[in-house]
Amino acid sequence: MLDFPLWKKLSLWAVTLAASLLALPSLANVAGLDWPASLPNPQVNLGLDLAGGSHLLLEAKSEDVRKQRLETMEESVRQLMRNAKPRIRIGDVSTADGQLSFMLENAADIDRARGLIEPAMQGQTTVREWELTVVDGQRVQLKPTEAGINQAIDDAMDSATEVVRRRIDELGTREPTILRQGDTRIVVQVPGLQDPEALKALLGKTAQLEFKLVAEPGAAAVGLETFPYAPGEGLDGQFVTVKRLGGIRGESLTDAQAGVDPQNNRNVVNITFDAQGGAKFAKLTTENVGKPFAIILDGQVLSAPTIQTPIIGGSAQISGSFTPESANELAIALRSGALPVPLVVVEERTVGPDLGADSIRKGLLAMAIGSFAVIALMVATYGRFGIYATVALVFNVLMLLGLMALGGFTLTLPGIAGFVITIGAAVDANVLINERIREERARGRKVVAAVETGYKEASRAIWDANLTNVISGVALFSFGSGPVKGFAIVLIIGIITSVFTGVTLTRMFVAGWLRKARPNDINI
Repeated sequence: MLDFPLWKKLSLWAVTLAASLLALPSLANVAGLDWPASLPNPQVNLGLDLAGGSHLLLEAKSEDVRKQRLETMEESVRQLMRNAKPRIRIGDVSTADGQLSFMLENAADIDRARGLIEPAMQGQTTVREWELTVVDGQRVQLKPTEAGINQAIDDAMDSATEVVRRRIDELGTREPTILRQGDTRIVVQVPGLQDPEALKALLGKTAQLEFKLVAEPGAAAVGLETFPYAPGEGLDGQFVTVKRLGGIRGESLTDAQAGVDPQNNRNVVNITFDAQGGAKFAKLTTENVGKPFAIILDGQVLSAPTIQTPIIGGSAQISGSFTPESANELAIALRSGALPVPLVVVEERTVGPDLGADSIRKGLLAMAIGSFAVIALMVATYGRFGIYATVALVFNVLMLLGLMALGGFTLTLPGIAGFVITIGAAVDANVLINERIREERARGRKVVAAVETGYKEASRAIWDANLTNVISGVALFSFGSGPVKGFAIVLIIGIITSVFTGVTLTRMFVAGWLRKARPNDINI
């Protein structure tokens, strides 16, 4: 137990010093010192409660999901009937009363229509999503089931959470917290972001982008829909009527970047389609040269330019009254994908950095007082062995900070509590070891034998006790959220480093002293 060959001592020192040095950039930051840019700069991230930031609670409305499902089914039905050979003609289409209904012009087509629609009613899950009813042998009614609606809401919220995560990642923020809450809500916490308005503008944008042909003046109202111009376009109060079917949706986009149009020096968003979308866009613009088409974002018209020439190559440009910031916001939203369901902010909160700075100061004060008390007690009680425990405690704190910085983990207010607790618990191992050595000396064992037996016997209890704590920490991390996760991370890493420094490092110190001094007795 007390045998430490040179390679082992070098390895232990290498691990200890490397992990401890990783803490220096974070300590320099807390002290307000400049860290050289040429050196690696791993930092412990501060959570929302320490760094300040923005907290938003987003909510989706189930009515929007119901409406979307009806619209999607209507489009599918129209396409299926249109592509049938021979075509099945329908009319009197309605989405009132939460169901889709339409009339077949020829009642003899009912079996063919049912055969085409029923496969479209089956979703990706085993849940029955639609109920089909035929009334008077000619009218078809499609009603979404509650189970299907609930499944759709669950799927939409999962997708929305991922889209929100991608958009926030694009902002370059570190360690945001994005969690589903209940069936229709998402909690978003972004540490360090003090501008909730910018965050709301980004997350509140559904980013449903559409390119639709503008209807010709005097066209029949059937198959048309009207959209208002977006605010700031200088056309407030005016509307654009477009053809409801056809056009291109933003799902075909593969990239979006903010830029500047060199011809007029206006801010624009350059977009790129995938192969299928590019071919469709080229076909649309080729067949409609000289006609206007509307660029519609979230139900508002950004612009309605006239197609001057066919646009081929799979890329296009979105123009509007953009500022550099709004163009970048739109580019991020488009790159991240459209939200499957609109989200509205039902709660917002901004946490100022002053509260976090005060918490850090008090946390550091608690750590300093706790450390001083622990060190004084250990040195007074165990003498030289207490000093070794103190040195190990210092390395424990540095290694804990360094490993958190290396892993990019977040320190929260509960994490500081975990830090202080770790300091107190860090010397537990040394107390057990030293007390066991006392017992062995009291039984008459010689110094080396007493120390060796003390470390050997106490280490078993130390490993078992800390293993159970690690298991509890892993459970906290797995099932907790936000600050609870922060506490669990500090707890787990703190246990690992405290066992390493309290058992292995102090044993190396003691072994080195015993070989060098060869004492006949020890003061412990």
